Amino acid sequence: MLDQLETLQAEALSSLGTAATADDLESFRVTFLGSKGRLKAAMGWIKDVAPEQRKEFGQQANKAKQTIEQAFAEKKAGLSGAAPADSSAPCLDITEPGVLESRAVGRRHIITRVTEDLLEVCSRLGFEVVRGPELEDDEHNFVKLNIPPEHPARDPIDNFYVDDPASTGTPRMLRSQTSTVQIRIMEQVTADGSGPPIKIVSPGRVYRPDTVDATHSFMFHQLEALYIDRGVSMVDLKTTLLQFARAYFGEQAEVRLRPSFFPFTEPSAEFDMKIKLRPDEPAKWVELGGCGMVDPAVLEACGLDPEEWTGFAWGMGIERLAMGKYGIPDIRLLFDNDVRFLQQL
Repeated sequence: MLDQLETLQAEALSSLGTAATADDLESFRVTFLGSKGRLKAAMGWIKDVAPEQRKEFGQQANKAKQTIEQAFAEKKAGLSGAAPADSSAPCLDITEPGVLESRAVGRRHIITRVTEDLLEVCSRLGFEVVRGPELEDDEHNFVKLNIPPEHPARDPIDNFYVDDPASTGTPRMLRSQTSTVQIRIMEQVTADGSGPPIKIVSPGRVYRPDTVDATHSFMFHQLEALYIDRGVSMVDLKTTLLQFARAYFGEQAEVRLRPSFFPFTEPSAEFDMKIKLRPDEPAKWVELGGCGMVDPAVLEACGLDPEEWTGFAWGMGIERLAMGKYGIPDIRLLFDNDVRFLQQL
């Protein structure tokens, strides 16, 4: 058996010496070192060796295995740096940059780009970006926003209520507005004792069971801001909106407020901005969202004293802004994933 081991080692080294290509090396590996190769089979000879010789046989078998494997590794390393067998064939330089079949590159979705641009402007105005859960409860979505039970906004046909096994009785729903994040932040500063001032902006998806058409969708994006401090007034609100408009749309932008009503702000207003959405069009008034002073009842519901603290809030639809700025006629185009449309933006 020891003689057969020596013969096997000699044959392996001789075969390895004639290998000249990568294919030759692979053939050698399969024949001698593979899971069904000759070296693996030789290891099984030990059962036929006399008991007193098994130790010596095992040592010699391991030595032969190491010798063959080392020789194979050295041969492989040598071949990897060799020139191709066919010297007339062109060499492949793997360090050269590849040839692009197409120069088209991916890009962020238009909603993502507009949202990031808006957040960048808000950050420069001193607002901190915060986010909250999309699955909300009735208390944060309605109760603490001063929306009474009989208010039409709470009608089940106007909201996505869900069955949540983890719920303890409070109705659960997909949030219909990002104002829920404002409530959570006011609760947080009350609970941890840090207190106002609060200056935040919260972007995110919201859900309402609207009939889908060119301007409506059951899922869309909002951006809402909240500022709570001592002595905050409507003057601060309009000034902030004007600074926002001029930072995002240009120095010629104007802002106007129109009286309105929202349960969570008092007084409330709709805000318009006179802006140039596109360079080839004149500036025009565009309705962008709602705003107002935070209702004292909302402050009290979150544990803040309305005699000490005041604040304003405003919010806008991101799709409306994106559609106006980029001349998109149908909101459904934003979610169709049509490459022809996406390549235009």
